[in-house]
Amino acid sequence: MTPERRRAGRPAVLTTERIVAAAVGVLDGDGPEALTMRRLGAELGVAAMSLYRHFPNRDALLAAVVNGLFAEAVADHSPDSAWPEALTEFGVAYRHMLLAHPRAVPLLATHPVDVDLGLELLTGLLSRFEAAGIASRDALTAVQSVGVYVLGHALAQVGTGGETHDDAAQAFYDQWFDSGLIAMVSGFERQLV
Repeated sequence: MTPERRRAGRPAVLTTERIVAAAVGVLDGDGPEALTMRRLGAELGVAAMSLYRHFPNRDALLAAVVNGLFAEAVADHSPDSAWPEALTEFGVAYRHMLLAHPRAVPLLATHPVDVDLGLELLTGLLSRFEAAGIASRDALTAVQSVGVYVLGHALAQVGTGGETHDDAAQAFYDQWFDSGLIAMVSGFERQLV
């Protein structure tokens, strides 16, 4: 990716969203090791020091990337589904996001989503459990269990380097994922109803 061009004398307009999007681009292209403030500044056409106005350090940037990717995974949640279908939809959407950003999977596996933001983003899903009379503790256990399953499965599929597989391997991983997700959701359905 080449640095963005800007007219001389006019500084590039930086926003948190723009920085995070560029960071995801670096991750997708070259992996987490390549994501430095210097590299990100070059991608955005600004001095690396200007990024520190938005993020105090690289860890804060990585946290924003993790939160942004998780938000992407839950953006299109259907609020009208019963909780088993909503939980399955969450698992499928989360996996879809992870496989769309395979080099970011190890980052999400080692950097948790901000708890308050995660709860806010999952409000629609958690409300489906509440509507069925399921205690919030039990709902969180089910959602977190599916989330960890999805993340672990994606990590097994892409490895630490974000490798892709041929069609036969992809079909194997798809079948494995679907079977495991169905078993997990069915198990929670038996346990919580």
